[in-house]
Amino acid sequence: MDILQETDFEFYGLKKTGKVRDVYQQPHQIILVTTDRHSSFDRIVAHVPYKGQILNQISAFWFDKTQDIISNHVLAIPDANVTVAKKCTPIPIEAVVRGYITGVTGTSLWTHYSDGKRDFGNFILPEGLQKNQKLQTPVFTPSTKDDAHDVTMSPSEMIEGGVITAGLMNQIENASMALYERGVEIAKQHGLILVDTKYEFGLNENGMLTLIDEIHTPDSSRYWQLDSYEQRFAAQQEPENFDKEFLRLWFKENCDPYGDTVLPEAPEDLVLELSHRYIHVYEQLTETKFTPGSAPILERIQRNLGDYIL
Repeated sequence: MDILQETDFEFYGLKKTGKVRDVYQQPHQIILVTTDRHSSFDRIVAHVPYKGQILNQISAFWFDKTQDIISNHVLAIPDANVTVAKKCTPIPIEAVVRGYITGVTGTSLWTHYSDGKRDFGNFILPEGLQKNQKLQTPVFTPSTKDDAHDVTMSPSEMIEGGVITAGLMNQIENASMALYERGVEIAKQHGLILVDTKYEFGLNENGMLTLIDEIHTPDSSRYWQLDSYEQRFAAQQEPENFDKEFLRLWFKENCDPYGDTVLPEAPEDLVLELSHRYIHVYEQLTETKFTPGSAPILERIQRNLGDYIL
């Protein structure tokens, strides 16, 4: 099985390595190669077969379904793992929208709520909510965008701190809520609940707000099965999900993932399970059978990027 761990192409521009994507800078566009790297605890913990292709193709699906809401950065998709995109100036926040109160991490809405927090700056949650409950209305919980560690802040805190202007924050919030509403609607048509998600935005050469990076992928979003949600919630059971949490828990149980210099290798069966979950989301959402791109992956990408050599 061919795994795309990284790329090191010489002819497509200056390379920047992100957590999941290798980005090649060109004068008026960028080439985003989505790899099979899997990030948790602010580091790479595994390489998941087909993950890069699935993320790229699910994003393509959603960019197409939402382009009437806001323009996006896509120029072309010349390869299953590659998107050629407009060069935009990234805005240093992650626009997070949550439709349910859930999560187990320190930044999750449920963690804060169960610790007694009710006032989140731009919204107040009522007493008596249960984990995994649908919120009366979706809420906007942006965070700073940082290579090391993101920090959740209210919109007013970001504005007061000079992270972003009030006008731009208002545009981002409105776009995010509209994108999430569209995502919920389409996911429901395919038997899924889009629980929460995050968006990234940039400004194009004309200063216009543009959706960038990825949209509604299993990396940036949480999905649950729709048909079993109500019954499982009533029984206080966890929803049928596609979460990556099981792999995170394995690392937490077997090492100090934030402190150890070298982490143990992720068990093959857990990595394959995660791959199967990504494939399941792709097939259920797009109603298309997943077909792996031809291998070797690196040779295929080079062949398909022949028109983009500088």
